[in-house]
Amino acid sequence: MTPMTPESSSSAEAEKVVKKEHCENHAECMKLIQMVLDGEAGSEEIEHVRQNLGKCLPCSNGYNLQKAIKEALQFRVEHKPVPQNLADCIKSKIHALEK
Repeated sequence: MTPMTPESSSSAEAEKVVKKEHCENHAECMKLIQMVLDGEAGSEEIEHVRQNLGKCLPCSNGYNLQKAIKEALQFRVEHKPVPQNLADCIKSKIHALEK
């Protein structure tokens, strides 16, 4: 997952940037954001999203929410080792059923 940071040339310039509070193309922007988060976006799409995040509050908020959801889901489905005694018990029951 590529971290997205809005482009800015200086911290003074970044302070002057006022993000728009309404996005005319929010549904389309969210599709692009999802493609970026899923690793399916091309370089032009990634750059478009990166620039948009610096200008559009709804898109920036949507990106942050989708990223947090994706990270939470990845954490929840992370591979965790099974205790050896449980694995042995399951294997022995399977072998008993096969006989």
